[in-house]
Amino acid sequence: MRTPWPHRIASWILAFVAGAVFGVAGTISHPLVVATWIPVGMIVGGIGCLALLIATRLLIDDRGAVLAAGIGMLAALLVYSGRGPGGSVVVPQAAEGEFPFGIVWSILLAGIVLVVVAWPSMTRLRAIGNEAKQ
Repeated sequence: MRTPWPHRIASWILAFVAGAVFGVAGTISHPLVVATWIPVGMIVGGIGCLALLIATRLLIDDRGAVLAAGIGMLAALLVYSGRGPGGSVVVPQAAEGEFPFGIVWSILLAGIVLVVVAWPSMTRLRAIGNEAKQ
C-alpha cells in the first residue's frame, strides 16, 4: 500500500529542511584542516550528509524524500557559496596555488546526492529474488 500524498509531501518538506541543515553545516565546516593537510571538515561533512541521505532512503523508502534532502543540501551550498548582503563570502575562491576546497566540496556533495538517489531500490530486488525462489 502506498503512503497517502499528504504524508509523502510532509516527509519531503521535512527531508528538505534536514538536508538544508546538514548542507549548511557541511558548507561552513568543509575548509577545516588539521596538521595543514588533513581536510577534517570535508570528511566529517561528507560523512554526515551521506549518513543523512542513506538513513532517509532506508527509513522512509521514498526516493522523493531522498531527493528533497539532497536538493536541500545543494540549495544550502548554493546560497552560502555566493556573496552575502554584507559582502562576506563563506566559500571563498581559492588563491592561486592553494587547494580549491570549495570546488571539491561542491563536487563531493553533488556526487553523494547523485549516488544515493540513483541507488537501486532494495525492496524491488528482494521481491524479485523471492519470486525467483518460488
